[in-house]
Amino acid sequence: MNAHFLAKSFMIMSTASLLSAAAISAQAAPTGYDQISFQADVKEEVANDEVRASLYKKAQAPDAKSLAKQLNTAVNNAMAIAKRYPTVTVSTGQQSTYPRYDKNDKIIGWTGQANIDLKSTDFAATSQLIADLQSTMVMDNLNFGVSNSKKNTIEQRLMTEASRAFQNQAKNLTRAWDARGYRVVNVNLNTNNNNYPRPMYSMVAKAEMANDSVPSQSFESGNSTISVTANGTIELTK
Repeated sequence: MNAHFLAKSFMIMSTASLLSAAAISAQAAPTGYDQISFQADVKEEVANDEVRASLYKKAQAPDAKSLAKQLNTAVNNAMAIAKRYPTVTVSTGQQSTYPRYDKNDKIIGWTGQANIDLKSTDFAATSQLIADLQSTMVMDNLNFGVSNSKKNTIEQRLMTEASRAFQNQAKNLTRAWDARGYRVVNVNLNTNNNNYPRPMYSMVAKAEMANDSVPSQSFESGNSTISVTANGTIELTK
């Protein structure tokens, strides 16, 4: 058997292999016919494990400098108190300053507000810190949700469950349409979970006097629903 014959045989075999691979690829590719789009949803109700709160100090002064001094002092004092609660994350929030005018549009003073924000999974410490701060500050809002670490863990598990639910639905649809099988054209997993959909507590009132003790509040954190959706398209094979 000469080299020319061997080379020719190799070319024929290579061509046949390429044609076979091309045929398989064409067979596996979606045709655009007999396609069905649908979605599968899975959800789980879980206990909220994180609390967030916002408190503010509002003040008035004849000039902007005096106002800033009042607000900064209030925030600094609040941050000093918060240091006694290491399990609570405290940060400065929104601040605003605006002038007050008389009937002749002349500035007669300034009004401002400074907020601090709290976040923690330690409900008892947060409740006590809020009580301490309410001697000089006013509660703006209080809400509960699922912490990022807990939410991510649950979402990972639900993504697997949603994928299985999508496959089961695909099998049911295949039987309903008397098809031999199906191929997945595309599938997407969506996890649009809002940890804090709405405040559970809100008040606008005068802060208690500094010499009055504010009792801590018992928290009822409630539940949230974590959901994952698998939506996509399959193509039936007849």
